[in-house]
Amino acid sequence: MTEPEWLDEHEGRMWRSWVRLNHELTTALNGQLARESGMSDADYAVLVPLSEAPDGVLRSRELRAQIFWDRSRLSHQIRRMEQRGLLHREPCPDDARSSMVHITASGRALIEAAAPGHVAAARRHVFDHLSDDDVATLTLIFERLLASTPTDAD
Repeated sequence: MTEPEWLDEHEGRMWRSWVRLNHELTTALNGQLARESGMSDADYAVLVPLSEAPDGVLRSRELRAQIFWDRSRLSHQIRRMEQRGLLHREPCPDDARSSMVHITASGRALIEAAAPGHVAAARRHVFDHLSDDDVATLTLIFERLLASTPTDAD
């Protein structure tokens, strides 16, 4: 077995900062959603792409692809959200194995009420501390890392 190539001091500092930032931002943004709208981050994740889709409808597999969830997790979340009247599903007309997920008027009202506060929190915690050049640089870095990161399909 070969010796691992340990992170040097600078790499370790960057890595620990990234891990902490990811945790702290997730905690802050999820807390803001819960406090201000009573919505969970899972509700928000599902409602955003539906609210942006033409006619508020997506195939379940398209929705899964946009939010990076597995089939089981999405199915359980949709069931819970259907019970609360935020969305409904129906069979896909051209694929019996899939379903169409529709945002309801209640779901749209919830996301429209929650989104401004959530975007303001993202600005307050992230974008207000970055220059336009910082945003451009981070975007390039994140896209490079994403391109080299295996997906569940790999």
